[in-house]
Amino acid sequence: MSVVAGVDFGTLSVRISIFDKERGKLGSATAEYALKRSATDPDFATQSHDEQMAALARAMREAVQVSGISGDSVAAIALDTTGSSVIPVGEGMVPLGDYYLWCDHRAAGEAAEITRAAKSYDGGAGFEGIEWCGGVYSSEWGWSKLLHWLRHNPAERGRFVTALEHCDMVAATLCGITDPAELPRSICAMGHKWMWNERWGGLPPEDFLVSVDPLLAGVREKIAGRYQTSDKLAGHLSAEWAERLGLKAGIPIPTGAFDAHWDAVGANIRLGDVVNVIGTSTCIIGLSAEQSLVPGVCGVVPGSVYPDKVGIEAGLSAVGDIFSAIATRAGSTVQALSEATKDYRAGQTGLLRLTWDNGDRTVLVNPELGGVTLGWNLMHTAADELFAAVEGTALHTRIILERMQEHGTVINRVINGGGIPKRNAGLNQIYANALNKPVLVPDGDVTSLGSVILAFLAAGDFATVEEAQDALCPAYRVFEPQADAVGQYDRLYSLYRDVYFGLGSPDAAPVALGRVLPELRAIRRVASGAV
Repeated sequence: MSVVAGVDFGTLSVRISIFDKERGKLGSATAEYALKRSATDPDFATQSHDEQMAALARAMREAVQVSGISGDSVAAIALDTTGSSVIPVGEGMVPLGDYYLWCDHRAAGEAAEITRAAKSYDGGAGFEGIEWCGGVYSSEWGWSKLLHWLRHNPAERGRFVTALEHCDMVAATLCGITDPAELPRSICAMGHKWMWNERWGGLPPEDFLVSVDPLLAGVREKIAGRYQTSDKLAGHLSAEWAERLGLKAGIPIPTGAFDAHWDAVGANIRLGDVVNVIGTSTCIIGLSAEQSLVPGVCGVVPGSVYPDKVGIEAGLSAVGDIFSAIATRAGSTVQALSEATKDYRAGQTGLLRLTWDNGDRTVLVNPELGGVTLGWNLMHTAADELFAAVEGTALHTRIILERMQEHGTVINRVINGGGIPKRNAGLNQIYANALNKPVLVPDGDVTSLGSVILAFLAAGDFATVEEAQDALCPAYRVFEPQADAVGQYDRLYSLYRDVYFGLGSPDAAPVALGRVLPELRAIRRVASGAV
């Protein structure tokens, strides 16, 4: 019977949970690290690898202590991270700079070039990989970030050995791996963000990459390593890092993955489920038994969630960040504004809020968009805007789920994971009504539980992910759709969809928007009981 450690690297901190197979959670700890932003460039977001690893060591020692165990009793570690968070390295896996964090959007131009090159590749036949990541490459993903780095760091190009996703860099560091050929490469990370797929022989072909920019010549062969799912080991904990973490050397470390994908595992995702991991942004994770193209999503990748099933990723570029920004501008807090709206009804504000404040991740994949609110009058408050923003994120999620369903994904229920649903029952009810599906919220804390589950698999305590989920995942609190609110949100969604595609796509067909504002007023009258 093992004790294991599950590690979750988030945007601002690392969290570690210690679990015993029989007794469950023994303890946890967190440690923060800096997010570097620029006052002159809102697209800039980086973090230091060394600061993150120092935080890991602090959190691990504290987690072991509060759990009341000896570090020698920990039998395995598994880790997930943000993504696509990319770091270029030189000899010995020494960083040549900071991570381009997932929310760094400086590579928007490079992403657009990759999309154009993919569409025109092979005499116009196109490169298949672009269709499997939604048809549009993103500034949040690996190739665009690496190309941006190569263009803006000419003095470092000669020292460049390879680039790694955050989850692979941490695993390699802990295992003491410095040979690029031996690097663990997460199929979860590389499939969703680097257009890796066995269908076309792995990474995109060399001639395609060179057609994007000659600076990418020879880079494909440098992105070497062992591409594998998370039921395979990245390696074993090195003596150096065992000492720093206060653990036993030689314990297994499985290949890592992205936080949202393992959060979905911790939320007990099964076929027919979609998990919304709602935090600063939202990552939407679905499962399928078969590969099928879904235009506009962040990738359809075999093995990215369960080793033996197809993972589908989509999401919103900002959610909690938007709520916080609204509260900050008002000199208030999200909690206070949420309390003020606890009795609001569907569509009551008369506002339609498109939550593009950090661009659109799915399904438009357009970082150039900005937040839009329609229907303002002189009496509206910050609380009204927050409520409309929650409704907007729910309606945007409906756009995404409908796109997935149109292309063969079965969605019977929605699981709201992440931190925000635990603290905001009103949000969960809005989502159930706007999506017209049951919304399930795990009763317990599932942050890093996915890592715990994969650590138990590495330790040999469970044979499958499903077996571990049955033993470890908490029960749900269920929010059922309310018929009257469902009708209101159907009306609101009709407006939302028109504005979303009409305003969000540069080549959109003309849309008659003159009905939007009068209809918002009519919806508001129904909500207030005036009609």
